[in-house]
Amino acid sequence: MRGFSLISSVLSRSLTHTRRTSEYQINVLRFHSDLPPPSLSGRLGPYTRYKDLVEQGKLQHDSHQEKVALELDNLLGRLEQYENDMEEYHLNLSKWEETRENERRRLLTEEAEGKQKGGVFSSVNKHRSRFVERWMSRTKPENVEPGVGKWVSYLNRERKLDSLFGRRPTAPPAPKGLYLYGNVGSGKTMLMDMFYSATEGIVKHRRRFHFHEAMLQIHEHMHKIWKNQVEEKSLQSGISSWIMNLPFDTKVKEWIDAEERYNQEVYMKNILPAVADKFLVDWQANQRGASILCFDEIQTVDVFAIVALSGIVSRLLSTGTILVATSNRAPRELNQDGMQQEIFLKFLAKLEDHCETVPVGSEIDYRRIIAQTSIHNVHYFWPLDSIKINEFENVWNEVARHSKGRITSDTIAVMFGRTLEVPQCCNGVARFTFEYLCGRPVGAADYIAIAKNFHTVFISDIPMMSMRIRDKGDNEAAACSDDLQAVLEEGLDFALAARRFITLIDELYNYHCSLFCTAAASIDDLFQGTEEGKLFDLERQVKLSAFHNCFQFETETQGGKLRRNVLESGDVSSGGAPAGIISMLSGEEEMFAFRRAVSRLIEMQTPLYLGGVRYLHPYFQKHQSCDTKKEITSLSNQLL
Repeated sequence: MRGFSLISSVLSRSLTHTRRTSEYQINVLRFHSDLPPPSLSGRLGPYTRYKDLVEQGKLQHDSHQEKVALELDNLLGRLEQYENDMEEYHLNLSKWEETRENERRRLLTEEAEGKQKGGVFSSVNKHRSRFVERWMSRTKPENVEPGVGKWVSYLNRERKLDSLFGRRPTAPPAPKGLYLYGNVGSGKTMLMDMFYSATEGIVKHRRRFHFHEAMLQIHEHMHKIWKNQVEEKSLQSGISSWIMNLPFDTKVKEWIDAEERYNQEVYMKNILPAVADKFLVDWQANQRGASILCFDEIQTVDVFAIVALSGIVSRLLSTGTILVATSNRAPRELNQDGMQQEIFLKFLAKLEDHCETVPVGSEIDYRRIIAQTSIHNVHYFWPLDSIKINEFENVWNEVARHSKGRITSDTIAVMFGRTLEVPQCCNGVARFTFEYLCGRPVGAADYIAIAKNFHTVFISDIPMMSMRIRDKGDNEAAACSDDLQAVLEEGLDFALAARRFITLIDELYNYHCSLFCTAAASIDDLFQGTEEGKLFDLERQVKLSAFHNCFQFETETQGGKLRRNVLESGDVSSGGAPAGIISMLSGEEEMFAFRRAVSRLIEMQTPLYLGGVRYLHPYFQKHQSCDTKKEITSLSNQLL
């Protein structure tokens, strides 16, 4: 059949086919921008690489993209000297921290010696007269809070240390990062990835995160830090080894240990700086230098995102990290719903102080240009009739056969020690239904696990989706009855399934997976109601308490724990706590998400995208032989 004859599985793509796709004039060139450069000496900066690809006809010239590429190139040029400056800074910082900590312990043991000699903790004190006890209780101020003694001791030590060693060394002035924003498909991610690829070998510590992955890692770090604190407090013998070896009585040792713990509690009082210190690289690592954080699709979808971004990004920027970020919105337009405005404004001030804001002003969705200038492979089967379903089954059987393994079920690891059952899989290929992936309380953590483990994913029975819960008439009718909650729950079922599907597409695209699916409508018609204003059209000022009742089903299988309990449970599998959904009431962010998902689905059908799966997906990178790596380097030389 014609549809089946056009299918070209990513598993069987050759280098010849990949080279042939280079004739297409396209601008969303993640494949080319992600490939490793030929050698360190032959490294191309973003601007040079962009101009070369335009000259070769692999990119269509765009003045907005060229401007951004030049800005990124200028930033790259400042990184080598900054890396040297940061290495020197971290060396000084390490010496300062070490000598300061040694002196702090010396002061602590000096105080302990005084208490030992003075017999503060001797048994005599346990037998003081009742008169003295009564007098002490009378003279003790009633408004003294618990721990105030430790706080005074802590401050006194800190003042002494500051007088001896001065304040913490200041990081050298960092080059300003870039915040790129623009429409869906305008090339933001492509340009950022060109820059990230070019920093290899220049900057020691660099990371690239997509928004969902970053939020999950923040959750995970917070959970680990909190858990370690709890475990330390629960130890029956919690006194540190260095304290145990001191020549003091047990009571004096316990006092030192209590002071040490209080010192840690002060540091951990605000957990986000501690998470930030571990976010990019372990601060105990040797030869620290500059850090680059590339952050794709910055969003403020809920209160947690605002608080986390503010605390962690602000800390990283203050300690010398350079941020290159992409978003659909300009910084001042990120928080459309006005959540945590005071915290958001502080984050905004820090962002604007450390980043240049650069619009990628093209109105063109270049992913659609790909679709128009290339021959499509049939990976998206619609509508849901017997013919298309049969074609889809034939492709599944062919790909499974080509993977040379037995189709079976499996269990894959998810963050926070969780697991996910995979109903059907075989050597990097997996199959699911839409209901299994999007109709249950699963989320970004599960989708990241799938995307990392499987280079080819089959999804069947995708329905037409809408974020609209009910129109005005339906809501009024429901309000007149006793079925308002049922109406809301039914609508939210569809809305949440649609939001999960968008997140799923984001992660499959982010890890460069091949996607086969059956759907009820074409890609352009898959999402409904995206051009009609507010997607959540709840009239008559429905109280948020009604929402909370309806949202409960989202986390019901997790024991009813919402996002605020993440430190205790470490479980964020649903990725959809109430705050996250309430933040979407305006619908504007979801319109961006809809358009992005459509744009990415279109690109994922093209030969260029599919040709890159074999070289960019973690599954193949993990299983590459030395010969394959040489082949990729050779391909890189030809392409660049």
